[in-house]
Parts: sequence; structure tokens; C-alpha cells
Amino acid sequence: MKIRVKIEDQIFEVEVADLSARPVLATIEGETFAVWPEADEAPVAASLPGCASVTPPVAATSAETPAVVADVSKAVTAPIPGVIISVAVKPGDAVKHGQELCILEAMKMKNIIRASREGVIASVLISAGDTVRHGQPLVEFKD
Repeated sequence: MKIRVKIEDQIFEVEVADLSARPVLATIEGETFAVWPEADEAPVAASLPGCASVTPPVAATSAETPAVVADVSKAVTAPIPGVIISVAVKPGDAVKHGQELCILEAMKMKNIIRASREGVIASVLISAGDTVRHGQPLVEFKD
């Protein structure tokens, strides 16, 4: 389905795939984005005929919010929702770029989550068996 979306004063032509699928795939100017709508997201409000303005997502409820809040600029986050199978690091470990941090199972596939940079691990925010959401911080660097 093709829709027009108004963000501030700009109008974008957006092609949206299946709205019931997760993630929802949206193609804007030839680039495809994976969108993970929140369960209680506010509906899209109409602004002009054939044009919609997108309401920002509603914050997660306390039941959905992780117990530990990390500085996301220093964190490695979950690229997809899933279950942590194993954790390969602990606080204080020095890691190199690309080193395995943990394994995340999603859709029966095991995904190795690797360090996005070199550094020292400040905190490990997950344990084996934890269910994580898309974008949830997994590991936080010290610096």
C-alpha cells in the first residue's frame, strides 16, 4: 500500500508492506526500513486528504520497560526480539571490535551479537534464558 506521510513540513511517499507483519517494512525514497510498532501505539491522525501525519510512538508501559536502563550510546542493543541463549562476557572484560558478546535466538536462528567497538564491558544487562525486545540494551561499555 502506498501512503503519503507528512513529517513537520515535508511530505514523503511511503510504500508499506503487510501491516500485520512484524517488523512492518516501509520503503521511503528507495530505502527500506523495519518498523516495530508498540502494541499500544497511538493511531495515525489524518491531516489532509491523502496525507497523514505520524504520531510519535507511545512510551512502553512499566511492564515492558527493562529493569535496568542503560546509556544507549554506550550499549549494544538487540537487533531483533528473541531469547538470549548464552552470554560470553562479564563486567570488566576487555573486548575487541567484532568479538562475540552473546547469542540471541530468534525465529529458530541463532544470531551472534558482536561488539560494535573495542572497549571494556561496564555491565551485562542480560542472562541466558532472558527474552529481549528489539532495541533493548544487552551490554554496556565503560567509556
